[in-house]
Amino acid sequence: MLELNYRDARPIYEQIKDGLRRLILSDVIRQDEKLPSVRELASQLAINPNTIQKAYRELEQEGYVYTVSGRGSFAAPLSDVRSGRQEILLEQFDETVTELLYLKKDPDELKKRIDELQQGGAKS
Repeated sequence: MLELNYRDARPIYEQIKDGLRRLILSDVIRQDEKLPSVRELASQLAINPNTIQKAYRELEQEGYVYTVSGRGSFAAPLSDVRSGRQEILLEQFDETVTELLYLKKDPDELKKRIDELQQGGAKS
């Protein structure tokens, strides 16, 4: 289900978040499907349960999962995820683009980069 890269500079909980986010967005984990319990996933990945708990908590704050007391965590409906997450990402995008423009990055280069990302591969 999830693979961790211990050479990755990102913290483990972020790798878990990214992996689960990808599985939810690609519909591998379907709407209202129960996620593995914190203990179960911690055991599977051989990591501290607190790390899993942190990832689940942040995914819930981002709207990717919801928790039912006593039952566990479940994948949220994609419509809820998309609207909330898009707002957050667009705010981050605006801040990043504003800073790049302030640093005199050519707007045409930014547009070109977006086009390349849309086609499936960013060029640095």
